[in-house]
Amino acid sequence: MIDRLETTLNKYNELQNELTKPEVLGDIKKTREYSKEIAEIEDIVTCYKRYKKVLEDIENTKEMTKDPEIGEMAKEELKDLEEEKEKLDKELEILLIPKDPNDSKNIIMEIRGAAGGDEANIFAGDLFRMYTRYAEKQGFSYQVYNSVDGTAGGFSQIEFIVKGTGAYSLLKYESGSHRVQRVPVTESNGRLQTSTATVLVMPEADDDVDLEIDPNDLRIDVYRSSGKGGQGVNTTDSAVRITHLPTNTVVTCQNERSQIQNKEQAMKVLKSLLYEQQEQERLEKEGNERRSKIGTGDRAEKIRTYNYPQNRVTDHRISFTTKNLDRVMDGDLDDIINALIQEDQKRKLAGQEE
Repeated sequence: MIDRLETTLNKYNELQNELTKPEVLGDIKKTREYSKEIAEIEDIVTCYKRYKKVLEDIENTKEMTKDPEIGEMAKEELKDLEEEKEKLDKELEILLIPKDPNDSKNIIMEIRGAAGGDEANIFAGDLFRMYTRYAEKQGFSYQVYNSVDGTAGGFSQIEFIVKGTGAYSLLKYESGSHRVQRVPVTESNGRLQTSTATVLVMPEADDDVDLEIDPNDLRIDVYRSSGKGGQGVNTTDSAVRITHLPTNTVVTCQNERSQIQNKEQAMKVLKSLLYEQQEQERLEKEGNERRSKIGTGDRAEKIRTYNYPQNRVTDHRISFTTKNLDRVMDGDLDDIINALIQEDQKRKLAGQEE
């Protein structure tokens, strides 16, 4: 581990030195590239410098324990330093886990009512509120680009983008089937019902993604929007549906004011969907990495149950339970997401040791 840390520290110093050179300062592209590389390893370097300082302090303090006047005090200080070293050891282990290159990206999220009819659509609406409240608490913004209302409330499907640095790192574990157990408002006999809604989370494909889409592979249809967009959105053929013919991937965007805006948004989403398919195929080939992931990202995988009578939420992938369903549905997802991140780190560390 020390060799890797020393290599990272040397690289950091070299990059910092490069940024002082006039030929680099005058090149915006290079400056941005070097600054990005520095930002990616800065946490590791900061932690490693603290670690090196603690090691130095430990050696000095060991010498002080031999002094008859301050020996006892030095022993107490040595104990604290050893504890700090152990803590920094664990921090560095986690920081050295290879980062998901998509972690800093915005996300595209799709929620659909599944089994359970009207109640499933109402639950899909509850999940939409939960995620958007969570996003707001994180300082993120969101934008709906397509939605189909449920007949009794909620949505049969709703698709939106969450924008904010690190959105994917926090919400990437949410793909799968979410199950709700409660007495529906549509149930007159007061019977408990189980319904499901599915969630799909994808990183938004940005300019760094090397994915070309052939215009000849696209069928583009325009029609009158049925969404809740701004004034005039329902009176012109502004909605856009793009079909990628080779994969039969369909994207609809109807919540922007103009056909041009909807087409631009639909193309962004299509690129993200095709990129996600590409990534899933890669993971299938790699096999072990996919099995070690928390969840496969498959809509069919049951990941979580929301039990209203018991005010309980259970994440089945990591056997995590909280009795704060009311707070969770109001967007307080921190405990669940932190537990998922910790389990993910634990699995990755175990994989490195194998």
